[in-house]
Amino acid sequence: MEQFIEWISQPWPWYVAGPLIGLTVPVLLIIGNKSFGISSSLRHICAACVPANIPFFTYDWKKEMWNLMFVLGVLIGGFLAGTFLSNPETIVVAESTQQDLAALGITDFRSLLPADIFTWANLFTLKGLFFFVIGGFLVGFGTRYAGGCTSGHAIMGISSLQWPSLVATIFFMLGGFFMTHLLLPHIMAFAGF
Repeated sequence: MEQFIEWISQPWPWYVAGPLIGLTVPVLLIIGNKSFGISSSLRHICAACVPANIPFFTYDWKKEMWNLMFVLGVLIGGFLAGTFLSNPETIVVAESTQQDLAALGITDFRSLLPADIFTWANLFTLKGLFFFVIGGFLVGFGTRYAGGCTSGHAIMGISSLQWPSLVATIFFMLGGFFMTHLLLPHIMAFAGF
């Protein structure tokens, strides 16, 4: 059992993790013609919890219960992995990336989320407003506008040869590059880094 825990707690190479993620697509299609995606679960939760007669939330959300269970499993798995299987070593980040991040004021690489940004203390600051509130809103808006999230389009959509998913994924990447290289330095300076 100890060897299994040791093996599963190590980072898996891309050629193992990638195909395992990719195999979720045919498995979901075979077991019930289901589409992989996470962002639609928020709509299902709202449809279940919001008693208003909003047309967007008026549908049989119970048919999508599998999606809610999938998301619950992701949350539980992430918690268990982060709590019990996390690697105690410092995260390995390329030297050039460390220099770029240090120029933006990010120097703590002890966890997957930089503590310079993601702390409870930052939640009610200008930084928190930008990164958590405005950033979260923009991610949610973009997901709704694109008709799905990056996992849904890039994993499910492209593998099922959907042209809109290829276009969406290309623009997700371009938007990420634009944000990282052009907007983020200005936002970090404005937020007090």
